[in-house]
Amino acid sequence: MGEMLVLIDHSEGQPRKLSLQMLSAAAGLADDAGASVAAVWLGPGAAGAADTLGAYGASKVYHWDAEEAHGFVTLPQVEALQAVLETADADVVFFASTNHVKDVASRLAIRVDGGVITDVTGLRVEDGRFVAIKEVFGGDLITTSKVADGKLQLLGIASNAFPAEERGGGSPELVAVDVALSDDATAATVVSVEKQTTSDRPDIGEAAIVVAGGRGLGKEDGFELMEELADVLGAGVGASRAATDAGWYPHRYQIGQTGRTISPTLYIGSGISGAIQHRAGMQTAQNIVAINKDAEAPIFQIADFGVVGDLYQVVPKLIEELEARKG
Repeated sequence: MGEMLVLIDHSEGQPRKLSLQMLSAAAGLADDAGASVAAVWLGPGAAGAADTLGAYGASKVYHWDAEEAHGFVTLPQVEALQAVLETADADVVFFASTNHVKDVASRLAIRVDGGVITDVTGLRVEDGRFVAIKEVFGGDLITTSKVADGKLQLLGIASNAFPAEERGGGSPELVAVDVALSDDATAATVVSVEKQTTSDRPDIGEAAIVVAGGRGLGKEDGFELMEELADVLGAGVGASRAATDAGWYPHRYQIGQTGRTISPTLYIGSGISGAIQHRAGMQTAQNIVAINKDAEAPIFQIADFGVVGDLYQVVPKLIEELEARKG
């Protein structure tokens, strides 16, 4: 298979958690695939992050150290990846299954005659090609699929689908890539970037633990209780669509089919009925805890642990117990 490329999503000079998970997954499959793992870093900062990338499985880092990588919209990254593919011996690219990177991958697929599979939660190798496992139709079905033979495999990995495990590798080889951007690539310029959150809590897309609140909170102030629980657990805070539509919590924290898709190790939902729209965004969580006073709420059908009761009585006791155990 040659090389498996992993497109690194990074911020402030550091690879995001999902990128390390993808590297670990690729490294774990390298022997079965008969391939080596190479990271792709677009934008400044590759040299400073190289040792970290090597520790998680990359033996090589293709990099384009140019501000233009993120100074425009999508096409510079597409054209840079094309340039990498002309240099590398690769027929698979792993990428973060986020909205922006999905756009990059789909545009690249059209240019190079590739196939795209997004939101992948499991992988195996059969006859030198990857078989991807993912959930569809809001999680009602689990599918296995693969890109047609002879086409570039573009596989979008879901957050927390694989563990991020250091493998003790050495410093990877750094390979600079020259990219000459087309006029189309520089037609739309990013004029400003606004950081939407000032919270120290982890982003719900990457958090190992997510605490979520819904209509059952009854009021905006209920999210203060959710944040208190999250802070004890070191968790991110999310919300159902009903809660965000009511203006109780910002829409960027909405979990569901029309919001964010999360796959944490632990999900705790309070006052959330579990409509299909919400379940589509969280039911791949490894452990689901539901707190709801309605014993017939659909969320209990997928919960690993359920508490039937008033969340304003249950959650404070949970916080008290967690604080006591933390000492």
